[in-house]
Amino acid sequence: MLEMQTAALKSLGHTGSDSDTLDSWPCQSSGSGRPLPGALGLAPTWAQGGTEDMGKSVPQRLGPLDIRKSVVSLATGAGAIYLLYKAIRAGMKCQPPLCTNSPICIARLAIERERHGRDSGELRRLLNSLESKQDEYARSMILHSITRCVYLLEAEASACTADDIVLVGSMLDDKENSVKIQALNTLKAFSGIRKFRLKIQEHSIKVLELIATIWDSELHIASLRLLNNLPLPDFAHPQLRRVMPALMEILQSDYILAQVQAIRLLSSLAQKNDLLYDILNCQVHSNFLNLFQASQPGSLLFEVLVFAERLSEGRNTPHYRAVKWHYNEQSLHEALFGDESRLADRLLALVIHPEEEVQIQACKVIVSLQCPKDVGLRTSLGQASRSCFNNGE
Repeated sequence: MLEMQTAALKSLGHTGSDSDTLDSWPCQSSGSGRPLPGALGLAPTWAQGGTEDMGKSVPQRLGPLDIRKSVVSLATGAGAIYLLYKAIRAGMKCQPPLCTNSPICIARLAIERERHGRDSGELRRLLNSLESKQDEYARSMILHSITRCVYLLEAEASACTADDIVLVGSMLDDKENSVKIQALNTLKAFSGIRKFRLKIQEHSIKVLELIATIWDSELHIASLRLLNNLPLPDFAHPQLRRVMPALMEILQSDYILAQVQAIRLLSSLAQKNDLLYDILNCQVHSNFLNLFQASQPGSLLFEVLVFAERLSEGRNTPHYRAVKWHYNEQSLHEALFGDESRLADRLLALVIHPEEEVQIQACKVIVSLQCPKDVGLRTSLGQASRSCFNNGE
């Protein structure tokens, strides 16, 4: 037993002699009869100190581990910084390709060509890539880039051939509307070059078919912009008659951009004698005259007034009056020029419109309506004007 106690004390770090160990452990008492700390089962002071030394040895052993972790973290961070530095340096040294599809690079190509007088070859490269099999997104982006090049690289666009127009026109048969829209925009860009207009006119029937068969506002806008930029050939008139109801529906929709493009096309067609009756007899909604309200956007209101003026002038020509025409009750003619039409009131309200061009155009329509045969409409205008002035407006 004594030997076991001695071994335990040595393991706790006590360096005293064996006699000292035995003298102070554990069942001793003082002269007053009170037991010493050892008699209560408490470790002597030197033993407690040994326990504290053992607790301090744990962080001393963990210290080298923390140093190793710090060194590893520092090395990893330094390696990452070095790799980042190499990537940035390589990026700075690497020059971007000259021929890209971004508008900035295409504009740079245009400037370089003006400066050095040489073709970039970008437009030809894009047209060649369009011939290869591409997915929907790639075809759409290539067409979009071709459109930009045609506008910015006019000399290179003029060097294109009729086969290139045929290639772009073939994209109108694509099953995706996004590709059709980009192809229409590209054809519109080429239509600014005179030598391509006749070739692009050959696609007018297909464009009219798209308007009549697909109800998509973006497609309508792209199609109508192209048609408004071209002189429509006479062979397209039969197809135009079939598309007339669709044009009227677009005009009465709630999409301003499509409405403006549709009314511009209708105004152009109203000047053709063989299409005037088809336009006037086209069925419209009962609230068609809402297009003449002062609350409409000025751009749309102006185009609607131009359309009304051309219709009024067309129906007053001797050629048109020589025929007895019959209109259905819900026709555009009855909405604008019928006995129960309220067009006169709308026109007089527009005379005081905030926009000057709307005021002037409203007055032009009023003047065009003043013809000897239109007694009923003249009476309506006169009554409305007297009522307007009597009310102090």
